[in-house]
Amino acid sequence: MIQKKSTSLLITIMLSIGAAVSFFPIYLAVINSFKSQGEMFRSFVSLPAKIHFGNYIDAFQKINLLNSTLNSVIISLLGIGGIVLCASLAGYKLSRTSGKLSNLIFFLFIASMLVPFHSIMIPLTRMAKSLSVQGSTYGLAIIYIGLGVNMAIFLYHGFVKSIPRELEEAAQIDGCNEYQTFFRIIFPLLVPITVTIAILDFLWIWNDFLLPLLMLTDSESFTLILSTNTLFGEYNKDWSLILAALVLTAIPVIIIYSFFQRFIMHGIAEGAVKG
Repeated sequence: MIQKKSTSLLITIMLSIGAAVSFFPIYLAVINSFKSQGEMFRSFVSLPAKIHFGNYIDAFQKINLLNSTLNSVIISLLGIGGIVLCASLAGYKLSRTSGKLSNLIFFLFIASMLVPFHSIMIPLTRMAKSLSVQGSTYGLAIIYIGLGVNMAIFLYHGFVKSIPRELEEAAQIDGCNEYQTFFRIIFPLLVPITVTIAILDFLWIWNDFLLPLLMLTDSESFTLILSTNTLFGEYNKDWSLILAALVLTAIPVIIIYSFFQRFIMHGIAEGAVKG
């Protein structure tokens, strides 16, 4: 009994330390976003003596927050929608089709997850330019779909195995074709893993910096992260302003993750272990 209490206390202490370490950079970013530049340099860890909302007003204007947020939302929604649609269909078909060809295709999707992005960065940029999609938010969304389907197919493939085939057989007896069976019977059952994939891909696409930097050339099409990067000058860095912009950028992610975080680990475990 004493040993169990000691173990529980030790785990609690370790988790508390981990939470404090994780939260401390967020604390520093928030409190310094309300300080003037001079006050921040005088004391980086103390609370602001006077709250300066001007940093947020300036950040709102300089990063063109509304337009940048709209670009990020469009790219995220198109990317997530394409990934979910393509990966759910592919994962379902590969899971229900037995044979060497199906196994080979599934293996190729999984193997592509091991290829680092930096190794395909230059060919991808040249291909986007040759296809005239470089500089387009819609072209960027298509690239995200291509890069994101492999992980989603892996999760859908495992999750579909937990769904009884009798449901599909009953639907076929009722006259449903393969697409009707999928969208009316199977896809509603994939909601847990679909929510997980949507959240993970949203966090990835929203916070991604390198791919938009390579693909977007017009400031009017910049994502929120890319617009924030324009605040970094070679000779002038207003860190209070930058931190305010970063806080504004992080707010949507924190809100969405707070509402849906319980689905993430559950969905990943279901998709990876089932079957």
